[in-house]
Amino acid sequence: MTFGLLLIGFPAAAGLAGLLFRHRGLARYWALIAPAFTLYLAVMCGLVKPRFALTLADFGPVEVELALDITGKAAAVAVATAFVTFLVQVYSAAYLRDDPRYAAFAAQVNLFCAAMLLVVAADDLVFMLIGWEVMGACSYLLIAHYAKLPEAPGAAAKAFLVTRFGDVAFVLGVMVLGAAAGSFRIDAVVEVDGAPAAAGMLLILFGCIGKSAQFPLQIWLPPAMAGPTPVSALIHAATMVAAGAYVQTRLLPGWPVDLLVVVAVVSAVTMIGAGLCAFAARDLKGVLAWSTVSQVGFMFAAVAVAAGDAALFHLVSHAAFKGLLFLTAGVVIALAGTSGSLSTTRLRPRDSWLAFWAMTIGLAAMAGLPPLGGFYSKEAVLGAASEAGTPAGVVVFWAGVGASILTAAYSARLWLLLFWRGAPEGAVRAAVPGAEAFSLWALTIATAGVGAVYYSWLFEVPELHLDLMALLLLATVGGFAVVADAWWRGHRRGVPAMASERDPAGVLGGARPAFADGLYAERLAGKATRALARSASAAARVLDERLVDRTAVEGTARATLAAAEDTAAGHRGGLVRYLRLSAAGTLLVAVVAIGVSLWN
Repeated sequence: MTFGLLLIGFPAAAGLAGLLFRHRGLARYWALIAPAFTLYLAVMCGLVKPRFALTLADFGPVEVELALDITGKAAAVAVATAFVTFLVQVYSAAYLRDDPRYAAFAAQVNLFCAAMLLVVAADDLVFMLIGWEVMGACSYLLIAHYAKLPEAPGAAAKAFLVTRFGDVAFVLGVMVLGAAAGSFRIDAVVEVDGAPAAAGMLLILFGCIGKSAQFPLQIWLPPAMAGPTPVSALIHAATMVAAGAYVQTRLLPGWPVDLLVVVAVVSAVTMIGAGLCAFAARDLKGVLAWSTVSQVGFMFAAVAVAAGDAALFHLVSHAAFKGLLFLTAGVVIALAGTSGSLSTTRLRPRDSWLAFWAMTIGLAAMAGLPPLGGFYSKEAVLGAASEAGTPAGVVVFWAGVGASILTAAYSARLWLLLFWRGAPEGAVRAAVPGAEAFSLWALTIATAGVGAVYYSWLFEVPELHLDLMALLLLATVGGFAVVADAWWRGHRRGVPAMASERDPAGVLGGARPAFADGLYAERLAGKATRALARSASAAARVLDERLVDRTAVEGTARATLAAAEDTAAGHRGGLVRYLRLSAAGTLLVAVVAIGVSLWN
């Protein structure tokens, strides 16, 4: 119990305390100590596997509990989260060395880590919802850290609003399942069946789609690159974007089997669409952002074929290589002295062998080359899909093969554009700071070694299939071949390496601008939002003018005036009319009195 509470409470307390620090040196040491100790606690939780529950609120038929259940699989995700957070803090100490707001940044990172760990460890949906919402608030603060950048506040607001839109559905789903089960404990809500299960799971799925930037709520993640590079690594690697997939694995036993095809369609569209957008992206961090959307699609694909362990295995593998790629991207951009645009960002391998090999190993893992972790985790997902024997399995399998081709293609394109176009003459390259180098080395080793997790007892994944391994390798080689062919043809025609015509993304032809702009999803979402706002405004105006003004206000006034006119007319009737009314009234009263007397 102690380790479980400390796993969440210590980084949360460290984050809150860090907000009070003003001295940079003290803030830096505190920022490093907190995730380091949290990593130790995560490892200890993996050994002791704490599980307990305390009642927080009793509403009669429904209880809310402080319930934690840290299984070995949850501990693996917690270790990945704490490990990446620690390396992000180490990296940030050098990356933000001249930032006056570093202390607040470091504190917010620790709070962000605590929120993710709460989602990982919670065994009560209401308790989990606390971490879910704190993550959203911290993401807004971290993305908007560079407040003076024109695009940063807008990107933070977009991320906050889009994820909040999904969170409304998430909260409703939690309420539906909790009311049907009589408890918010996960082992109780997964036993709900029938219409409440279908409605609750679909609502929670929509919330997870928003948090994990899956179709159709993927529009917030690429603009979020306006935040500092360490924030991108943290959000993409092991925290916020992975949270939706993790929650789906926890609730997987409660999914109606017939509805898993919905998850399959979402993941298939996301994997293919985001892969094409990554292949066409114009800047370094844009490629990595779209690749995250596509790779998280693999996790949702595993959920669609009821392979929760395969999803978690890919989550852990993705945490290693995506954290490595983003932190290396920060080094490459700093060494190249550019904004990250692929048209200008270029290095020679000898300019920084560490950056070259870190990026190479990270891209190879993402592309799925053995023996790196990405190969084993993707093979586990596709193996589960091939064994599922369901419509969802068919959709996921072939979409996964297509996404593997695209992953290899955009990985190879990025590698060629960054390192094999030469460098400006006379360019002077500074050495990589020691803190940044330490983080790159640590994540490179983790990326190279995470494939060994496949052979451990930790995740129950399908056995390796020789034919499937051959297919996956063939898909990867096919993606490499498309890019190599486009690159070589440009070389044969004598096109300079820096020319835009040399970019392998040219194979997309006239569709390239659309994919580079995310299929104009952001623009379409803006138009749809404005159209909805105009419709709502028109409806409100009609309601106000016709119902409120004309009926309630003007109608009441007209009725009052009519009654007043009738009353006034009655007072202008003359003496004869008054006598007639008096006689009629007297006669009516007499008749009623006689009738009542006879009745009694």
